[in-house]
Amino acid sequence: MTRHLALLSTSLLCPLPAQAEQTRWDTFNGTLSASKFADVASFTPETVPRLERAWEVRTGDVADGSGELPETVWSATPIYANGTLYLGTPFYRIIALDPATGEEKWRYDSQSTLEALTQPALKNRGVAYWESGATGPCEKRVYLGTMDATLHAVDADTGKPCADFGVNGVLNVNQWNETNAVFPFSLLQPPTIVGDRILIGWSGMDWEYTVEPPGNLMAVDARTGELLWDTGFIPAELIPRTGTANIWSSMSADPELGLVYVPVSSPSPNYWGGNRLEGIPLATSTTAVDIETGAVAWSFQHIRHDIWDYDTPSAPTLVDIRRGDEVIPALVQTTKQGFIFVLDRRTGEPLFPIEDRPVPPSDAEGEGTAATQPFVTVPPPTVPVEDLPGVWGLSDALSLGECSKDRETYRYEGLFTPPSVEGTFLWPGTAGANNWGGAAVDPRSGILYVNSSRVVQVLRLIPREDYESEVHNATDGNIEGGNEAGFHAQEGSPYGIELYEWTNSLGLPCWEPPFGTFSAYDLASGERLYEVPFGLTQRWGFYGMRAWGSPTLGGPVVTAGGVVFIGASMDDRVRALDAATGEELWSDIVAAPSVAIPAVFTHEGVDYVVFTAGGNSILKPQVADQVVAYRLGSP
Repeated sequence: MTRHLALLSTSLLCPLPAQAEQTRWDTFNGTLSASKFADVASFTPETVPRLERAWEVRTGDVADGSGELPETVWSATPIYANGTLYLGTPFYRIIALDPATGEEKWRYDSQSTLEALTQPALKNRGVAYWESGATGPCEKRVYLGTMDATLHAVDADTGKPCADFGVNGVLNVNQWNETNAVFPFSLLQPPTIVGDRILIGWSGMDWEYTVEPPGNLMAVDARTGELLWDTGFIPAELIPRTGTANIWSSMSADPELGLVYVPVSSPSPNYWGGNRLEGIPLATSTTAVDIETGAVAWSFQHIRHDIWDYDTPSAPTLVDIRRGDEVIPALVQTTKQGFIFVLDRRTGEPLFPIEDRPVPPSDAEGEGTAATQPFVTVPPPTVPVEDLPGVWGLSDALSLGECSKDRETYRYEGLFTPPSVEGTFLWPGTAGANNWGGAAVDPRSGILYVNSSRVVQVLRLIPREDYESEVHNATDGNIEGGNEAGFHAQEGSPYGIELYEWTNSLGLPCWEPPFGTFSAYDLASGERLYEVPFGLTQRWGFYGMRAWGSPTLGGPVVTAGGVVFIGASMDDRVRALDAATGEELWSDIVAAPSVAIPAVFTHEGVDYVVFTAGGNSILKPQVADQVVAYRLGSP
């Protein structure tokens, strides 16, 4: 639909006034609590079948990788604040739209280098918003990060640069990239803003180096960009040998406790840890940091000596849990390995039992795995972790037993089976059972909602002396890896890697479905209330069976009316689900998978849900630049 048609459709709708209001959706996760809860009552299981498109916009900022530009990956949450909808794009521009019509108010171009400097694609997850409470130019600001490590501040009303921030509105964040600087601090995830502090994490280049920049969290002044503090997560004595343990995902915060909760990733190199056997206690953790000082208040490590790239992938979800007469300030951390950690957010103490279980040892040169790892049984994991999914009979039969032969060939001794030269099944795969979309929670009921992927990969360590020749023979000299797959050097370690999905020669998954699910959990008891297949797989123009589900990227939003909004699946659909059952109530086809978190808000008395549809080649090779807004039509 063109913008002209979008405006026509607006005049034909008769939206109902909102019963409750979500007056802001001004962070990546909606609010600083990362609850992804919208206090909107008009969207109910009875009304959402009446959802209609209010407008549609194409940003123009898209590339499929076939031309001069790398492909785009767009996962931006639309930000609703100041009566405006703000979007960041993978060409590192800001677009301000009228929430009711989609009309463009202004556009800002960062003039960033459009090169895949640290990622296999041009990536963006949106913008951040701040306001001072005063009036005047740049008292309300929108911030945009770029892959080449700059942070831009513009006036939220006009899109003009705020000259007092950095140098003429641009802060060079790479000025603080002083150690092991083999790549820039790419700002692909919008920063988290608490009060007048901008909290900045960054992304790097996974799987390529042993010694990389050490992960850190920086706080800068929202007006000037002045560095206020800088907290690192790797012990000083290990920094010459390793790196990362960075914060590439979003964060949550509790201003009353004065804490920001950060998901810390794994150290480098990702799939071999012989250079860091001493342990890095803050890596692959949820860590609480004092907002004023940057001091670490507490930390909970989900994986000891991570050699699976199971980064902590999302902002912890903050919610108060009632137990008897006590109300406990809690946080919920979903993880790539499928565990749901429920912690007291004041102290980091677990609220449900966690078991330390023995895990298999490594036979890789110089490696030494942790003897045990933490396992969570309550709440139940979002994927079965006790064993690998069974061989899918359909795929095995069509390939004349290829899948069964693979099952006997590659190593698997349960979750945390180490990488190996012969090949190890990575289950869940490196994109995780749960990724950066995280979970949503209804704070009134304490029910958590989460989408999960079930993907099995094969990970193979390649001895250094064989790596270059193997890559050359397999790729005709193209040594570039793919998006969460392919060959990667881990330069400086004894091994490079090859990573790929466990499929047969026809491209069908060798593991049995479902490939994706949607679940609900009661956080007071830890009980899983339901688990249903979610989405449809899509390949070669055909859809899979509903019972198979789909791998997902993106996250849900739950509303006060008992509806969950979510994109995330392969099949280019955005959906409304019944929060009570997970049943699909409504869907619409968009231009590409909506690998993002939707925005749900009330503007001028009318409730809207807005999706970006940008695609991600982890799901399938389809990209777009679409923004679609929905509201209720006439009864």
